[in-house]
Amino acid sequence: MEQKKVIHLSTVKSGQTVKLAGIEAGRGLNSRLAAMGLLPNVEITVVSNGHPGPFVISVKGSRIMLGRGMADKIMVRSSDYEKDNGRPDRQS
Repeated sequence: MEQKKVIHLSTVKSGQTVKLAGIEAGRGLNSRLAAMGLLPNVEITVVSNGHPGPFVISVKGSRIMLGRGMADKIMVRSSDYEKDNGRPDRQS
């Protein structure tokens, strides 16, 4: 079985979808991000990762703009949404 590598959200390219693996921050930032819907294993789609422009993500249908420092503290792994939900890829 392939291990999924954990990376910083700030390194994910626009258009990619990942899952939240953890947050490397104190209680205050963890609480603030949880209030925005950033909870363990939630799917995050990177809408815009402009350098040095805005860092925008989509979580549960809401768009959220993050500072780059905040995005550096969010750890994610690749999302296998189709496989994890057991959707059939094709009919047999």
